[in-house]
Amino acid sequence: MCKNIDTGRNPTEEEFCEAERILKLRPGKQKDHPSAVPADHKKLSHINTYGRLPEFYLDQPFTCRKCGKREIWKAKDQKWYYEEAKGHIDARAVECHACRKARKSGSCD
Repeated sequence: MCKNIDTGRNPTEEEFCEAERILKLRPGKQKDHPSAVPADHKKLSHINTYGRLPEFYLDQPFTCRKCGKREIWKAKDQKWYYEEAKGHIDARAVECHACRKARKSGSCD
């Protein structure tokens, strides 16, 4: 049986505003925030970039470019995407879960 994990997909207005507030803090305050997830530079070695690698990940609120739904790309999901799935460090969430799922299944507009 498959579990339906819904982390970040239906945030409350308070959760969305809190994620935005944390992103506006100075980097030192962000790093010490309980929601910050430390980055593992050894696992980010696949990235060939001229910029700096992240020290930590924070929840990233975004609005879907297709349907306008607001979601949060959770820090732990970013860590998995960048470090385990080897996604590019400049990639950002731009579509909600439902629109990504529809696009992957071929039922998108």
